[in-house]
Parts: sequence; C-alpha cells; structure tokens
Amino acid sequence: MKTKNLRTIIAAVVFGAMAFGLVAGVSTGTLSGFGWDTIAALCPLGALGTMIATKTMIPRAVISLVIMAALVLLVGRAFCAWLCPTTLIYRIRDYFRSPKKRKALAEQKNSEIKAISQQELEGLHAAMGKGAGAKGDAEGGHACGVCGKCQPVKHGKLDSRHGVLAGALLSTAVFGFPVFCLVCPVGLTFATVLVLWRAFSAGDATIGIILIPAMLIIEIVFLRKWCTRFCPLSALMNLVGRFSRTFVPVINDEKCLETAKGASCSKCAEVCEFDINLRHPDFGELTTADCTRCRACVDACPTKAITMPLFAPAKKGTVEVLEPTLEDLEPKLD
Repeated sequence: MKTKNLRTIIAAVVFGAMAFGLVAGVSTGTLSGFGWDTIAALCPLGALGTMIATKTMIPRAVISLVIMAALVLLVGRAFCAWLCPTTLIYRIRDYFRSPKKRKALAEQKNSEIKAISQQELEGLHAAMGKGAGAKGDAEGGHACGVCGKCQPVKHGKLDSRHGVLAGALLSTAVFGFPVFCLVCPVGLTFATVLVLWRAFSAGDATIGIILIPAMLIIEIVFLRKWCTRFCPLSALMNLVGRFSRTFVPVINDEKCLETAKGASCSKCAEVCEFDINLRHPDFGELTTADCTRCRACVDACPTKAITMPLFAPAKKGTVEVLEPTLEDLEPKLD
C-alpha cells in the first residue's frame, strides 16, 4: 500500500470516529479538543488562546502545550499529513475531480516539468561550452544562476503564518475569547458535520447550515495556500519544529541523481504536498522545519537516496556535483 493511501485512510478513520462520537453524543470531542471524561487534550493554539483570554494558567492547557511540543520535536508536523481534516478534504477534492480535469492538470504539470528541464539542459549546454563547472553547495545542488529559471525564496525566521498567529493571539487578548477558533478549518469541518446532522435528523435548520460550510469552502477554495501561508497552528508547530532532529528526511549524495550523476531530477520536490524542496531548500516555499514526515519524498525517489533515520546526521558543508554529460541529461526530456 502506498504511504499516501495509508495517510488518507488513517485521517478518514480518525475523522469518521470523532464525527460519529460528536453526533452520537459520546464525549470524545473533536481534533480541536479530544479525550475521554476528565482526561482531555486541547488544540495547542486553542489552549494558548484560552489562557490568554482568561489570563489564567490552566493546568490542562499547559499539559496540552507540553504534549504538543514533545510530539513536534519527535515527528514534526505529522498531524498535518496524517490527521488534519483540511488536508483530507484537499485529497478528497482531488480524487473526485473529473477524469478530464485530472488529465488536464497532469498534462499541465508534465509540460511545466518538461519546460524547466529543457531550459536547464540548454543552460547546462551553454555552461559546458564555456568550460564552466557544475559545482554547488549542499543546499543548492547545481548552479541555478546558469539555467536562469530558478528563483530562490528568501526564507526568514518568520513568515506570513506567524503574522496570522500573532493576529490570532492579539485578537484573543483584545476580545477575551479565542477568536481564531471561530474560523479554524479543523473546527469548521466538525461544525459542518454537526449542523448538517441536526438539520437532517431533527429538522434543526439554522443560518449555521449555510454560514459554517460557506466559511470552510472559502478558506479551502480561495485560500489554497492555507497550510503554507495562513495556518497559525502550522506556524506554532514551525517554531518548535526548528529544533526537531528525529525522522527528518536526508539525502544520500552517493545515490542522488543530481550529486552522483549530475542529472536533473527534483522528484522529491514534485511530490511534496507542503512545498518543501529537499534537494534545493532555497527554491521551496517551506523548509524541513515544516516537514510532516509524510514519506512522499522517500517513496518517490527513483534511486532510494532519501531516508528518514531516527536522528538526522549533521549537515556537511559542501558536496560536489558531477558535471553532466549530454547522454545523462537528454533522455530525461523524452
């Protein structure tokens, strides 16, 4: 079974179980606050917001934050890939697209990859004609100034998600309750299930049956980069994930096509749902601090050069990228 299918099944089973408990009145809660009886864990952002709103140190909230920090240090943002209902909705949407639409998107993606490969090939042809070497550092891998296509992203310590996080916490302090919880897509997903259930089972139709799903659709459809640009929960996990060194994907340069043969590949970047470019971090929207341990890059690597060891080895300063020959590169464009 492919890891992607396994992730989808796990997320669907967890969501289904919690949705059933919600409509059946069983005290299991939701992914925003779950547990049993007096044992419960809160969403870390909700826990932090609750303490700010009440100006009180709540033991249950503190425990939730400690648990969250420990899990992120161990498995990064695994929640996003394996449990988050927002990610699950994205996958379901892609699955139910018409065959024509899926074919069009696949052709578009393939044409973009081919175009980039063609431009890289032409650039490398020109570079070799001038006698230029093809050496790069461990973070870049190839001389992207040659191909003229790649535009590095300026990664700072903070990004737009942290701005949303700051706004969520500030609004909580101003209004006296966790404002973001009203628009959190995780909470809205379960709220949609609840209002629809009440409408069809008890005829309890309110404005919420329109408003709640509409808010969820707006966030998912119109804020398509929600996970990488807007989600304050991912921003909170990012702050802790920077210190995680366990199960981080690493590349064996002796097996990687780019460093071992000087051939263009980028399969790991193509399959990453969270826009991380493992081979060329400077050209991805996020870095490994946001890795969800989804294993998509591990499965996609054609030479099995990517692994996720218990502890990531220390990064080397530089690696040498072999100068490619035309025989290495031209078959890639077929």
